[in-house]
Amino acid sequence: MPTGYQIKDQSSAYYLTFQVVFWIDLFTYPKYRDVVIESFKYCQQEKGLEIFAWVIMSNHIHLLARSKENNLSGTIRDFKKFTSKAFIELISTSGDSRKEWMLRLFQHAAKRQNKEGNFQVWTHENHAIEVYGNSFKQKLTIFMKIRFVLALSENLKIINTQALALMLIRKDYWISFGWDQPGERLNEL
Repeated sequence: MPTGYQIKDQSSAYYLTFQVVFWIDLFTYPKYRDVVIESFKYCQQEKGLEIFAWVIMSNHIHLLARSKENNLSGTIRDFKKFTSKAFIELISTSGDSRKEWMLRLFQHAAKRQNKEGNFQVWTHENHAIEVYGNSFKQKLTIFMKIRFVLALSENLKIINTQALALMLIRKDYWISFGWDQPGERLNEL
């Protein structure tokens, strides 16, 4: 059921939340987080997804992003479709003690939504909040959303420094605030 949180401007930046159905703690295992990371990389390289900040929680993802190709909705749809299939395949072939329970809940979610496929991993809602503007208040709002994502990743100690960090901030985004370096003023707010 659609809410007021919709992507109306396909070229604008949005603060998004992708939630696993029934709040299943899917991302407590690294193999499922790896699917998300690899899918983000693919969407950046092949679909023009520009990611400013993100964090993977145990059962949802927070993301601040936009589409360089003015097709954010399409990119999100493809991301969710691909990752759903990859998750189901991983779960089906794993020795995970929660395997049967998770598959049963994903099947129940699909039936409840009259979905064509056998499984539904993601909710349909993206809780899309557009972030835009040049005023100080609007920039502060954007900054606070990034700060929120940073705080989550720091508190959970899930930043992966060996490969691709679970949180990314682009230097040119910070320059748009008039700051020289990423994180220069993180502690001031």
